[in-house]
Amino acid sequence: MMNIRCETLLDYPAIAEVNTLAFQGETEAKLIKKIRSSDRYIPELSLVVEIESKVIAHILYSYIDLVDKETLPVLGLAPLAVHPEFQKQGIGSTLVKASLEIADTRGEAIVIILGHPAFYTRFGFQPSINYQIESPFPVPDEFFMAKTLSSYDKQYQGKVVYPPAFNGV
Repeated sequence: MMNIRCETLLDYPAIAEVNTLAFQGETEAKLIKKIRSSDRYIPELSLVVEIESKVIAHILYSYIDLVDKETLPVLGLAPLAVHPEFQKQGIGSTLVKASLEIADTRGEAIVIILGHPAFYTRFGFQPSINYQIESPFPVPDEFFMAKTLSSYDKQYQGKVVYPPAFNGV
């Protein structure tokens, strides 16, 4: 039985382990730690999946900036990790769907991600340029994506600026 819930302090070591194993390095685990200690952290959107009380997946959204005539906070999805033993079983997809529902219920407008199009387009993500949203770094358009939520309106355009927690990632 799979349980999706908000992370707790006691989950931190398991979340770090899942991310380190999934990404084969500590970069994402360090990013999560930096985000948690910043003003961009959203506890309600840092979710874990547990099976038999063991954390096997994690997703984190935090605020990033969309800069145009004004600066608007928008959601950045990063990272999403599933323990290698549990990958390719739909757990990541279930976690993305559940987290997007929570984000929508919170009244968030748009989610930005740098990720694999084959995975994220299944959830309605499209190249961000379709919304006049520019990546802060040179990547192929199809990898820098956005998904609008119920509260979206056309004021959400401009260039993405990641907060200091993302420096060095």
